[in-house]
Amino acid sequence: MNLPVIIQGGMGAGVSHWVLAKAVSKLGQLGVVSGTALDTVMARRLQLGDPGGHLRRALDHFPMPEIAQRIYDNYFVPCGKAINRAFKRIPMYSLNPSRALLEMTVVSNFIEVFLAKEGHKGPVGINYLEKIQMPNLASIYGAMLAGVDYILMGAGIPREIPGVLDKYVNHEEATLKISVADSGAGDDFRMRFNPEKVIGPIGHPLKRPSFLAIIASVTLAISLMRKSTGHVDGFVIEGPTAGGHNAPPRGPLQLNENGEPIYGERDEVDLDKIKELGLPYWLAGSYGDPGKVREALDQGAAGVQIGTPFALCEESGLKPEIKQSILQKIAEGSARVFTDPLASPTGFPFKVVLLEDSLTNPELYAQRPRICDLGYLRTPYKTGDGRVQYRCPSEPVEDYLRKSGRAEDTVGRKCLCNALMANIGLGQVQRSGYVEKPLVTTGQELSLVQRFLQNGNLSYSAADVIQALCPQLEFAAACA
Repeated sequence: MNLPVIIQGGMGAGVSHWVLAKAVSKLGQLGVVSGTALDTVMARRLQLGDPGGHLRRALDHFPMPEIAQRIYDNYFVPCGKAINRAFKRIPMYSLNPSRALLEMTVVSNFIEVFLAKEGHKGPVGINYLEKIQMPNLASIYGAMLAGVDYILMGAGIPREIPGVLDKYVNHEEATLKISVADSGAGDDFRMRFNPEKVIGPIGHPLKRPSFLAIIASVTLAISLMRKSTGHVDGFVIEGPTAGGHNAPPRGPLQLNENGEPIYGERDEVDLDKIKELGLPYWLAGSYGDPGKVREALDQGAAGVQIGTPFALCEESGLKPEIKQSILQKIAEGSARVFTDPLASPTGFPFKVVLLEDSLTNPELYAQRPRICDLGYLRTPYKTGDGRVQYRCPSEPVEDYLRKSGRAEDTVGRKCLCNALMANIGLGQVQRSGYVEKPLVTTGQELSLVQRFLQNGNLSYSAADVIQALCPQLEFAAACA
């Protein structure tokens, strides 16, 4: 199999949508859609009237038409909802989700991959977070139904995912161990997904996608190779300058004068040891420069994963007004990225672009009522009587404390779920009338985008990125 030199990062939620992934894949590189919160993304796109009819077209190809029609009837709003009306909410995930929610998850992942693959032969991947465990079984099956070529997963230790892929080839039931806080050594909480019971019988086997683990240490790479339930096909080695969630620094957390985590030599990955593992790997984090691409290839990497230049290109799903605001700041040299050690409910450092009209503005952050109504980053926890309940440090503080959470864990937390929806124009209008604000993540080196902003131009394409970073590549005519 020909390996891509460039992996377009799977930036969620909905920034790496099917339009962007398709543009990259048609040029012979690996276009990647984000698998984060696709059930909500689909439901809200339908409520905006499905501009262009793309969701309807993909739904018409879902193998169980009655499921697709039921979802369409439940969420589609002709001509789109009024701008001041709230989006209809979908249920939050739990260890025992309803069949309707599982169907939504399968179908939404199918749609995103189907549209990204439609009309060309280039490879398409989908990116998931181990930290968002509960939707992953149904999500992966939906992506495989659409013929996804690569599964990428980071933000945790996804040891069981390769075995899940093996199970789904023949539509077998798969299980996934769920991390439950306050549980005991003998507890084994698992989610199950039986494709035939949820979707119905499919008469042909599915293709097993390649599995790439996104890692930040040699130790994790070795552990995944030795202890995974199936075959790992390669690694994306992500450095601390990459966008989104970063692995915490090794050792005690120390902050610099700006309040950002300090990374050191212990956080650097020994590429010689990675090479000894014998699997292909890609480097990520500030590789959006042709010199850095050549450096990665010279070091033995198969290529690089690029996020930020694609996040700000014409085809990305980032809301146009937000995109233009960031590009203007980059052109002026005033753009700044902050590695926030507190923002994410996961506890992982999270990179944010400092923007006036976003939750990085302290005044806007203080105005937001604490609401947890999407719940993708909720943590399951075991109660004293043995039940499993759910909490999030971004929810109302009194609710979090009532659920045995610690007050210090709520300080500075931001609702990433709602903010990421606002980033792509799908922000909720809450019952109070509050309209959710964005919180944009990119990689550290926004200056790498300046090469695309010549002569006052604040727009460029995914093809411009690939041509600039790898001018030696010949675009595959078979993919066009």
